[in-house]
Amino acid sequence: MAKENNSRKDNRGRRLKDGERLRSDGRYEFRYIDPVTGKRVGLYDKDLSALRQKERELQRKIDDGLLTAGELRNSTLNAMHELHMQIIQIEDTTRGNYQALWKNHVQDSLGMMKIKDIRPTHIKMFYGEMTTKGYAWGTLKVIHGMIIPAFALAIDESIIYRNPAQHQLNGFGEKPKARDALTVDQQKRLFEFVKKSPCYKKHLPMLQIMVGTALRVGELTGLTWSDFDRPAKELNIDHQLIYKNRGEGCKFYVVDHTKTDAGTRTIPLTSAVCAAFAKQREYQFMLGIDHDIEVDGYRNFVFTAKSGMPLAPNAVNNVLYNIVKAYNKQEETQAKKEKRKPELLPKISAHIMRHTGCTRMAESGMDPKILQYLMGHSECSITMNVYNHVSSLERVKKEVERIENEELAISM
Repeated sequence: MAKENNSRKDNRGRRLKDGERLRSDGRYEFRYIDPVTGKRVGLYDKDLSALRQKERELQRKIDDGLLTAGELRNSTLNAMHELHMQIIQIEDTTRGNYQALWKNHVQDSLGMMKIKDIRPTHIKMFYGEMTTKGYAWGTLKVIHGMIIPAFALAIDESIIYRNPAQHQLNGFGEKPKARDALTVDQQKRLFEFVKKSPCYKKHLPMLQIMVGTALRVGELTGLTWSDFDRPAKELNIDHQLIYKNRGEGCKFYVVDHTKTDAGTRTIPLTSAVCAAFAKQREYQFMLGIDHDIEVDGYRNFVFTAKSGMPLAPNAVNNVLYNIVKAYNKQEETQAKKEKRKPELLPKISAHIMRHTGCTRMAESGMDPKILQYLMGHSECSITMNVYNHVSSLERVKKEVERIENEELAISM
């Protein structure tokens, strides 16, 4: 029922599990959602071992189906969701994100209704209200992915006979805006601006590495110098850095694995990317960065603030936003002087930089399976979506030129 939380301990140094806490009165408490009422309740004991015995007894009752049919029929959507979350096997980070979304959007509204009373109209009204508030389709999709299996559990228990949420998401949610990769020209102008900027020049190595490796932002900020093998020109990716609130304020955590199994990989580096790493090390030396700061056993981070702490994802994005803002301001001034239309850069995020790196590789004609490996994609279909965004005309021209060159080589 409760999973061990590696970041929380009691006053005796014992690791506490999710839902467990040491109260100010000296008692231990385990908070959980009652599977019948859907309300959050607690178990208490002065001894942690005794509390965990109560937790095991509670889990046994749930596993043995000791709840009566009458009680189950009165279960709320919240209760069925909680049962579903106990059954599925997912990463703690994902579980935390799911629970936060549920608490913020479902728990005090649709979640409080008895599951037998919920109709398709209720689902549509719920999604309609979220759409009116401006929530994106992607957010609704994640919530929908939790609501559907909650009803499926109710069907398994013969509480209801059909899933009222099935097919109810269509037409709701703000459609996400396309996040296009930078063009070759935009990338050149961006890098040239940063290279010449006294203020932003220090960030050039990070930008070059972002495009050259196409890393996820958590993989990028989690890089340590031990991950970089200069003689072999390789980069080892086997963990990621996250920055989030797990109940004790926002903190850094290192997850000892990547987003997917395919994410654990060794990336061969070009000479240009190796040079960017060397420049980044030089900048850190000049700034006197403290490499002894540790996060979950990891230290010696490649990208840090002046304090030596690794960069949070929002810090990386803020760097990119500020660079683009400064570039566009300069470009508008220059264009006005030259009486021409300014060539502005779009808003850039860490994800767009990863997408840009992936697109450059696809444009070079790289084999999709190789690109899939480098990107750490679990499915080739994800990689192929990048190929579909690459200019079809340019791809056709390159393929025709390649075939023409091959024919010339054969005829000679």
